[in-house]
Amino acid sequence: MIEGKRQKQIAGLLNEEMNTIFQRLGLNMIDGGLVSISSVKVTPDLLEARFYLSFFQVKDAKAALHKIEEKSHEIKKDLTAKVRHQLRSMPVLKFFQDDTLDYVFKMEEIFKKIDEEKQTDGNNQ
Repeated sequence: MIEGKRQKQIAGLLNEEMNTIFQRLGLNMIDGGLVSISSVKVTPDLLEARFYLSFFQVKDAKAALHKIEEKSHEIKKDLTAKVRHQLRSMPVLKFFQDDTLDYVFKMEEIFKKIDEEKQTDGNNQ
């Protein structure tokens, strides 16, 4: 589904403000790892905002996500105060783990193994 102009504008606004809130609340560093917002998707009816979080070197990503969800009321309150003049109603905030980095690392490992196998096969012939 194609994302509309207004959806993109709201997603950009929410992403910008949420990054500031994460820094202020200390949620961008959890368990010695880095937490960042990789993307924000807003539903076409503008009633729900989905935040995809990337966890880098966080020991337990599920526990970190749970910690963020526990603070969601405080996050939403701060976010509402920041964007109250730009939005009629505040969308429901939902947080998801973005596993794109894990997927990239896994694919790199697979390609590395394939290259090693090609080199060993080439040397044996």
